Amino acid sequence: MQALHQKLLREVAQGSEPALGDLYQLFKDRVYNTAISYLQNTADAAEVTQDVFVKIFQSASRFEGKSSVSTWIYRITVNHSLDLLNHKQRQKRFGFVVRLFQHETGAPSIELPHFDHPGVILENKENARILFQAIDALPTQQKTAFILSFVEELPRKEVADVMELSLKAVESLLQRAKANLRSSLENIYPDRRK
Repeated sequence: MQALHQKLLREVAQGSEPALGDLYQLFKDRVYNTAISYLQNTADAAEVTQDVFVKIFQSASRFEGKSSVSTWIYRITVNHSLDLLNHKQRQKRFGFVVRLFQHETGAPSIELPHFDHPGVILENKENARILFQAIDALPTQQKTAFILSFVEELPRKEVADVMELSLKAVESLLQRAKANLRSSLENIYPDRRK
């Protein structure tokens, strides 16, 4: 499969839109699922997915092959997701200005849509929402390690490659993430403590 990915990426680097379409078909779900795990907003995840494939098209010629194509695409996805999150957090800091203008114009306040991860079955939607809220509160590195390991189910070695960290550092991040999540979820469900 890696050989096919590299072949498609070489063709994309030469400007082949059909090859980009093939790469898109192979990776669109993984990119979208990773983005929505960070952003918890379907419109934002769709925007990041589109941006990732634009970035792939623009930078395919600079792919050096030091990692697998899938690792490279995950890295781009994580970076774009984090960039959008940071942008949204900066906007929130200046939210009072927006509210002032909305008050004057009578425009409605923007509310976040209900978030449903596409990989979660219907019966578990409410628990998944609570879990993803807890994941969202994790520090960035812990969140990335947790999402790539347990939501996207990547092998730890690939998580380390995507994050450009050692395997030991990823394991440490995952231990801290699990401890933080356990603590957060125990506060929500105190009767489930063991």
